[in-house]
Amino acid sequence: MPVELQKGRPEYTTDAMRARVQGSILVSCIVRTDGVCGDIRVLRSMNPPFGLDEQAIKAASAWRFRPGTRQGVPVAVRVTMEIAFVLR
Repeated sequence: MPVELQKGRPEYTTDAMRARVQGSILVSCIVRTDGVCGDIRVLRSMNPPFGLDEQAIKAASAWRFRPGTRQGVPVAVRVTMEIAFVLR
């Protein structure tokens, strides 16, 4: 399995901050052999989304991983990530 090296931080949209929306979005991506996420898809959205799905995709694309390996060779692996939106 891939190992997380750097986590992307989601950013709130203005509308979501005004509405004080909190929750999480579930995304799926393929961690490529270079450790970068590709083919990012939203599996579970927030309702209403307030543009946070797009922000979750941007955050997922910023994550970096040590790629998964099979018999010592880097391979692409599909992973699921939960992107949390929490007001502080």
